[in-house]
Amino acid sequence: MPLSDPACPRRPVHTRSIRVDSYARDDGQWDIEAELIDTKTYDFPIRGGGVHPAGAPVHHMRLRITIDDQFTITASEAAYEAAPYGEFCSAIAPEYSQLVGLNLLKQFRQRVRERFGRTAGCTHVTELTNVLPTVAVQTMADRRRKADTGERPFQLDGCHALRVDGPVVRMHYSPWYVPAEGLSDETEAKSDER
Repeated sequence: MPLSDPACPRRPVHTRSIRVDSYARDDGQWDIEAELIDTKTYDFPIRGGGVHPAGAPVHHMRLRITIDDQFTITASEAAYEAAPYGEFCSAIAPEYSQLVGLNLLKQFRQRVRERFGRTAGCTHVTELTNVLPTVAVQTMADRRRKADTGERPFQLDGCHALRVDGPVVRMHYSPWYVPAEGLSDETEAKSDER
């Protein structure tokens, strides 16, 4: 369902686009490439003279990671195509090789904040790292489904719909379903029918 109509007339000002593509590599690993582009709908003056034209990227950053089948990063590269402070912004790019060794499913976002917080990183490249875990899961979803090991699926309790005491888990992941305290299976089944 789409959002409701805006409450009052408005005009566009800024667009941030984030795109992520994943690739299966011939060596059995996966590449995930993330890209962030910011544009403005108006011209604005830039330091040192000149004008930044409407529609031209203010920020355009890329990040590529390579992961193995355990979701561990084996290679990482950041690149800048546009940044407001040019080479002063892009000088941080090599630091993102420090993503190597991190696992996307094991406190990844916390580890990134620890390594790249504030002046130790780039706000925009670090923002791209936030989407990597869920994209990696989607990238390997079919492979993981085919390799059902009988272990509890890692995504359970990862979001509202997949809570272990909810109807989705009861219907599709019944071995790991745990009724909510105070509710019998019969009571919960009746609430699901509504």
